[in-house]
Amino acid sequence: MKSSVIKRSIMIDGHKTSVSLEDAFWRGLKEIARGQQATLSNVVAEIDKARQRGNLSSAIRLFVLDRVRAPATTGPAMLSSRETEKAASPDGLLQPQI
Repeated sequence: MKSSVIKRSIMIDGHKTSVSLEDAFWRGLKEIARGQQATLSNVVAEIDKARQRGNLSSAIRLFVLDRVRAPATTGPAMLSSRETEKAASPDGLLQPQI
């Protein structure tokens, strides 16, 4: 079975480092960077500075998860069309797709 974890190199404050993340987290991180009009390196550098323990990959996963859980503060860029539909519905529930 092939692992869904993807290892990529990224520059943080002038130093090259490798980060291993699942593709979904890479996509989420890129969406957050676009939404902030920042480079991926700059976002990862901020995550790195803010983390208090654990490895960088874990810190990035938690960062992305926090943004997905708090869509009101991250804007619609992080939401899929189904999540946007759910957020816009009066009861917050998805309507069945026909």
